[in-house]
Amino acid sequence: MLLRITVRKFQAGDMDRILEVEHASFGRDAYDRNLFAEFSHKCGDLFLVAERRSRICGYIVTCIRGDRAELVSIAIDPAVRGRGAGSALLESTLRRLQRRRVSRWGLVVRVSNTPGRALYAKHGFRKLRIVPGYYEDGEDGLLMTKSLP
Repeated sequence: MLLRITVRKFQAGDMDRILEVEHASFGRDAYDRNLFAEFSHKCGDLFLVAERRSRICGYIVTCIRGDRAELVSIAIDPAVRGRGAGSALLESTLRRLQRRRVSRWGLVVRVSNTPGRALYAKHGFRKLRIVPGYYEDGEDGLLMTKSLP
């Protein structure tokens, strides 16, 4: 069952909940508060949060460089995964990138992250190549891209 999700820009008061979602999603590999603060400055209004019933259930960070964008990080509260929050975040970001006339959106996902890879493929991302040893633990990453109309 899909949830009613709203997407909005990150606000400083969201930080504690973002960190909760991050730790629930990535454990010891989670980003820290300082990195998220940097993202809020560096990526500006492409740091978005998904809310369900006024509670943050996920986030996405995308940064633009020239006419290209990189999906830096996305995480959804494990309790609501597979119920539309990830799609809502991707679709909202896509609309914002199109308004800025970005031509390509890329990301790297763990080769072992089957649900993530399926979500990206559902939203039009295509496999470009394997990035050997991309992650700190040595796992390969899969570079995926999406051309924007």
